[in-house]
Amino acid sequence: MIPIKETVFSRKRWIESKMLAYGFHKANKTYILEKPFLDGDFKTVLSVTPKGQVTGKVIDTITQDEYYQLRQETATGPYVNRVRSAYRSLLTDIADSCCSDVLFASSQANRLTQAILDHFQVKPDFPWEHSSRYQSYGAFRHTSNRKWFALIMNVKREVLDRDGNTSLIDILNVKIPPAQGDELRQIPGIYPAYHMNHKTWISVVLDETLPDEKILELIDTSYQLTTT
Repeated sequence: MIPIKETVFSRKRWIESKMLAYGFHKANKTYILEKPFLDGDFKTVLSVTPKGQVTGKVIDTITQDEYYQLRQETATGPYVNRVRSAYRSLLTDIADSCCSDVLFASSQANRLTQAILDHFQVKPDFPWEHSSRYQSYGAFRHTSNRKWFALIMNVKREVLDRDGNTSLIDILNVKIPPAQGDELRQIPGIYPAYHMNHKTWISVVLDETLPDEKILELIDTSYQLTTT
């Protein structure tokens, strides 16, 4: 199960003035909010780093213990579902009040999106926007033949590293000349393509491991390979 806070804040950018107006306070460069919900039976404690990374927990105000059932996928029933629903509603209100929308979760993905628009005059479309799981997947297509030359996806890190890491990351799939595949996949941050042909596509992690300039070179190659 992907944590609720990751789904709510995945494509948001925090606005400091709105955070302070909502009730966040700043402590050692981190923004902290304590807010009750469900008639005061619970409270959430959220922390937001300067880079926008969110951590949080829910406290049972009677026992002062963390309400761990919220994190357990197997925990079901009317009461825990009621708490989950109220928590999601609170986080959604925080996001609506304190954040602006962006196309993708990572700063690098959004910079590359602007670079693609500037260079190729192409904006992403979202083929699965009505799917809760794949709604953030953005495809970049040729205007002439509608073929994809790039695809940005938000996935669990474990799909690349096979290490059980469930944190979410943006990745970029681009097409490559098959003869360059082995060499490219030796570069840190480049992997065999997720959900696409490993011989002709690669996945690039958009976490600043590779500079924008190098990734834009790969995008340009992919664009040329998909023109016909």
